[in-house]
Amino acid sequence: MTISEQDIYWFREGSHARLYEKLGAHWAPGGTRFVVWAPNAQSVSVIGDWNGWSAEAHPMQPRWDGSGIWETVIPGVHPGQRYKYRIVSRHHGYTVGKADPFAFHAEVPPATASCVWTLDYDWHDDVWLSERARRNALDAPISIYELHAGSWRRANGQFLNYRELAHQVAPYAKAMGFTHVELLPVTEHPFYGSWGYQTTGYFAPTSRYGTPQDLMYFVDHLHREGLGVILDWVPSHFPTDEHGLQYFDGTHLYEHADPRQGFHPDWNSSIFNYGRNEVRSFLISSALFWLDKYHVDGLRVDAVASMLYLDYGRRQGEWIPNVHGGKENLEAIEFLRKLNEAVYRDFPDTMTIAEESTAWPMVSRPTYLGGLGFGMKWNMGWMHDTLAYLREDPVHRKYHHGRLTFSLVYAFNENFVLPLSHDEVVHGKGSLLNKMPGDRWRQFANLRALYGYMWTHPGKKLLFMGGEFAQEREWAHEGELDWHLTEWPEHRGVQRLVQQLNRLYAEEPALHRTDFSHEGFQWVETHDAERSVIAYLRRGREPQDAPLLVVCNFTPEPRTNYVLGVPVMGRWRELLNTDAREYGGSGWGNLGGVEAVPLPSHGQPHSLSLVLPPLATLILKPERHA
Repeated sequence: MTISEQDIYWFREGSHARLYEKLGAHWAPGGTRFVVWAPNAQSVSVIGDWNGWSAEAHPMQPRWDGSGIWETVIPGVHPGQRYKYRIVSRHHGYTVGKADPFAFHAEVPPATASCVWTLDYDWHDDVWLSERARRNALDAPISIYELHAGSWRRANGQFLNYRELAHQVAPYAKAMGFTHVELLPVTEHPFYGSWGYQTTGYFAPTSRYGTPQDLMYFVDHLHREGLGVILDWVPSHFPTDEHGLQYFDGTHLYEHADPRQGFHPDWNSSIFNYGRNEVRSFLISSALFWLDKYHVDGLRVDAVASMLYLDYGRRQGEWIPNVHGGKENLEAIEFLRKLNEAVYRDFPDTMTIAEESTAWPMVSRPTYLGGLGFGMKWNMGWMHDTLAYLREDPVHRKYHHGRLTFSLVYAFNENFVLPLSHDEVVHGKGSLLNKMPGDRWRQFANLRALYGYMWTHPGKKLLFMGGEFAQEREWAHEGELDWHLTEWPEHRGVQRLVQQLNRLYAEEPALHRTDFSHEGFQWVETHDAERSVIAYLRRGREPQDAPLLVVCNFTPEPRTNYVLGVPVMGRWRELLNTDAREYGGSGWGNLGGVEAVPLPSHGQPHSLSLVLPPLATLILKPERHA
């Protein structure tokens, strides 16, 4: 595929969204075409298996148009052969062998060469793609199982490849009722311990788990089983490894030259220069590449807050204000808007999800309204407040009741995903189970109550692997999950509860249709801090959508004759009780349901007198409703 003058114009303008079709290594029967951007190089050559890694054998030629692009066609080079670009800079004689920024495949780390490869694959996911707009819609049930490919399961201590993972992940996630699987970054990365968040290959899946076609098979297979696939994607920073993007042509080509803008102290990594048009084209092309060539259903964009703020992770004097004297990164803001516009223009049935940990406004609102244009945003505030509340001994929770209710003050300002992610179970934070206070029974009860609250709180759901069966130790990427725990009744009970919560979430319109709208939520009891009880109604959008009553008791004391107002007369069936014995609970409850009486309470025309189980969440539904 040749590069036209129009391609060069779009590239230099920062709007090219398909650079992977033009740059990199493209095999054809007549020869492999190599194209690389290195505007400050004095000379560039392709070194590889076929020429003994000779710097003289296959020199590249610069284009005449001053774009900084070098190209050549080499006959006889075949898919699978390894290569790098040998770059001699015009500056200080800097000479280096660089991996191809647009490579489709790479050697298995710690080796660092790129591999010539094709992206041919026979897809069989037409049915999924025809339904994807509905399954990814904002009013659809979206419950995401977050997974690290290298440590979910292993075989005799070895990684499963993408195909093996497909045949184990798909039936498990489907049986558990999840709608989507989210992979921690599978873009190529040199250090396994970075979990993929230090990316060198923005167009190459890591070869640790197989070939590009193997990953395509993973996506294809999950699609055929009715599961969506979301990839973590990292445009915020990149590692300083010599073979990567850092100091690519002897200049700071992809990153800012000034370390106050171009180096991230939190991660010891380089920060992209979002003000450089060619860099914006590179990143936007990377995003669309995974949606295009791998049929991925969405991208979760990592560390958005670090992109938005110039002073992120820096002390006074370690950052440079913008042209208005502020701390907002105006170039990154513009890039994120252009990114989301490109994604939703070309792939309107996919989704972008921002991991943004501050109160930046309108992250998930359209760019034409002044927003950043993401489809959804992680609700980090809900996560922090909820876990902080639950860490408290129940006797002290009445003094922290506001942490539990505050999320509903802003719950509809954005299209939120409620995340209990990998970040909460690493680096000494312990597992979700071990965050809970009390003896073993109370820890499990607290966790079950948390899941009942999470699945009924407005917002889509995300749970990191192992959380669904109450993994006891924190996540360790060097091994696999402790699957043997599922043989124990209390762990199996939590697993069964998550399965049932996912089922209810998908079946009950009130739990997903209005996740992002005030009309879907109404407080019934928000002030009972003394007994650490909250209650609320979830409502659907249509008249036939039955309301649900959710009640959470966050103390180990069962409550009897607890009166709550409800909008509908008749019998209210107990749909789910996290204290049920089948989930490992004590079995307190309401014998399957309660009859409403015509006594007004809590602003409602009728009321229920309930038994509230200890450390538990109840979900009730009227058997008949108007």
